[in-house]
Formats: sequence, C-alpha cells, structure tokens
Amino acid sequence: MKLPRRHALITGGAGFVGTNLAARLVEDGRRVVVLDSLARPGVEQNLRWLEETFGGSVTALRADVRDGSVLRAAIADADAVFHFAAQVAVTTSLESPLDDFDVNVHATVTLLEELRRLRRPVPILFTSTNKVYGTLPDVRVRRARQRWEPVDAHLRGHGVDELRPLDFCTPYGCSKGGADQYVLDYAKTFGLPAVVFRMSCIYGPHQHGTEDQGWVAHFLLRSLADERVTVYGDGAQVRDVLHVSDLVEAMLRVVDDIDTVSGLPFNVGGGPGNTLSLLQLLRMIEELEDEPLEVRFADERPGDQRWYVSDTARLREATGWEPSVDVSTGIASLHRWLGRRSADALTPVRAR
Repeated sequence: MKLPRRHALITGGAGFVGTNLAARLVEDGRRVVVLDSLARPGVEQNLRWLEETFGGSVTALRADVRDGSVLRAAIADADAVFHFAAQVAVTTSLESPLDDFDVNVHATVTLLEELRRLRRPVPILFTSTNKVYGTLPDVRVRRARQRWEPVDAHLRGHGVDELRPLDFCTPYGCSKGGADQYVLDYAKTFGLPAVVFRMSCIYGPHQHGTEDQGWVAHFLLRSLADERVTVYGDGAQVRDVLHVSDLVEAMLRVVDDIDTVSGLPFNVGGGPGNTLSLLQLLRMIEELEDEPLEVRFADERPGDQRWYVSDTARLREATGWEPSVDVSTGIASLHRWLGRRSADALTPVRAR
C-alpha cells in the first residue's frame, strides 16, 4: 500500500483516543495513517467511521504493532508519531504477562529503534498511565461520604506530580512503566524528540468501555442497555477525569513544542477541578436516565488506587493548556452520544 507523504502515524489509531486524534488532525489539514490490528472489540466501528467521514485523508494499515517491517514502512514519511497501541487491561496482564510485555515493551522499543534509524528527527508521543505510580501505599486517605480523599491537604488540593517516585505494580504497570522509561531514555541517550503522557481517566465519544478499561463509558453503556453494573471495591475510589477533546488539544500543543519539552513526562488528567468517584458517577447516570441502576459490589482488584488525581501544573506551565470541559457537561455529552449510537444500532434497516 502506498502511504501519503508527510503524515502523522497513530499506532492503535482505531482506538478511542486515536480516533479522536485522527479526526482533529484531519480537520486541521493533516493526513493520517492509522496502524491498528483491530483486536479490541468495537474499534472496527471507529475505523469505519474515520474512513467514511474523512475518505482519503485517513489511510488504514491493519497490522500488529509488533511487526517491525510494517512499522518501518509506516514511519518512513511520518512527521509525527503518536504511539497508543498497547495491551491496556490489568486483568489481561495478570493472565498473560508475556503477551503484555511483548506488546507494551518490546513493540515500543522496536518502534523507538526504527525512529532512531531515520536521518531526520520525528517526534513521538507515548501514552503511559497513572499506574506507574503503583497503589500509592504511603498516601493516607479518609472517607468523605461518597469519596476517598488524601489526608494531606497539599496532595488533596494539587494532585500527584511527576516527582512522585515510580512504583510499578502488576505486569501491566511494569510493562507500561518500562515502555515509559525507554521512551524518556531514548530522548536523553539518543536525542530522540519524545514525550510521555501519564494519563488518568479519559472519556468521550468513540469509547467502547469495558470493566477492564474505560469505566466511565462502561457504566453508561450498562445503564443504556438496562444491565447491572459491577463495582469492584466500595465505589468511593476517586479519579480525575478528562474529556478526550481536551487530551487531544494537550497532545497537539506538546508535539508542536517538542524542542522545548522533549524528554519530559507529563501527568495528564482533569486535575483537582474534575474529579469523580465511581459512586458519584452512578448517581449522575441515574439522574440522566431518571431511574435507579442495578449495582453489584465485588472485591477490590489488584493494583487499584483508592485515590488518584493528576497534578497538571507541569503541562500547564509548559504549554498554557488547561481542561475546558467540566465533568457534568462531559458526562452528559457522552451519554447523549452513546444513546444515539445505541438507538442507531436498534433501528431496523428497511428493504429498498
């Protein structure tokens, strides 16, 4: 397949974040190559939407990110690489640690080596996770109604910054953390223009949430299908949530300013102003649906954090970025989007 010259490459580009980024890039006049194995359920719908909406501005490569020859061809004329392809579930990593390592670490290093072969510098943005900080065992928390929160007032008001020591937990945390460190080291050792986003909870359109990943969309999808929601732990776990449109804006700002920020990790999320516990999300959904949800509680899962909120000060100071979509607006917007998608799926196709 002939690829367009001067394109942005998005590995895992048919996924939730990749789809939203690809759409924004094309709207900004860029050409995009999406590399995706389509292994994750639902992403084929995203790719179909991209192709139908943007036509020849999006080129799809259905391939595994571990295929070095495909990677080499895909980056040959790339002017930016967004590396999202990954094994994303803690539970899957516990079942298959070797596969988790192969996808998250080996494939990332393979991509870095291919970028290093190029005669021109091509920026790469790698999406890591807040799981690299482990379970935050030293952070004392207290229950405040429907939420856990830190006892420490500074941490409660600002969140976790990038000076927090890494503390990998579970094979998933180890593999994403290992890849995170490789990307940063290639920037330091080889001068590769590279940054890492350690992301909290991202939500928005084109998200096919599951119990393992994408809990905001997962809860909404369960509600729309009139199905029971399972909550692992007591439900008071708190995360900062960020609408995907704000994430995409942050990514573009960082890549545009790569000469200044290369080699830095950024904690990326909604920050202290956009936090949500699982219980609070359930109440929001009940208000949107105007009916109670059926909820089952199960044991807390390995590696879960009772509280995690990103301190986004480094990103704000480097780029001027701040979230623009508040929690209530964003959740209501995603509820409407998923509702329309569910209605379309139930609409019978009329014979012509």
